[in-house]
Amino acid sequence: QVQLVESGGGLVQAGGSLRLSCAASGRTFSALGMGWFRQAPGKEREFVAAISRSGAHTHYTDPVKGRFTISRDNAKNTVDLQMNSLRPEDTAVYYCAARTALVGEYDYWGQGTQVTVSS
Repeated sequence: QVQLVESGGGLVQAGGSLRLSCAASGRTFSALGMGWFRQAPGKEREFVAAISRSGAHTHYTDPVKGRFTISRDNAKNTVDLQMNSLRPEDTAVYYCAARTALVGEYDYWGQGTQVTVSS
């Protein structure tokens, strides 16, 4: 079992920045692929970013490319999402997720953290 706890959400003006962090426990962190997802009101949850077990490979959804950066620290068992140039459409609950397989579905999810971007 893996426990994931997000932190760092909040209210920010458009153009501002936030850094989300996710702390993992319960399993060897370096054996987990990690990702960030978000869900806006009235919308389905969507993929935001992912990072490989070693951190060597990252992947982003197009709307956040060039603005968001995912990173991980395998010594601290954390994965972060640095969000710059935030837009009102980035407003959502952001979820940290982990998977044991190299590809495919994520097995474990955090409780989510709210990000609100005001215009």
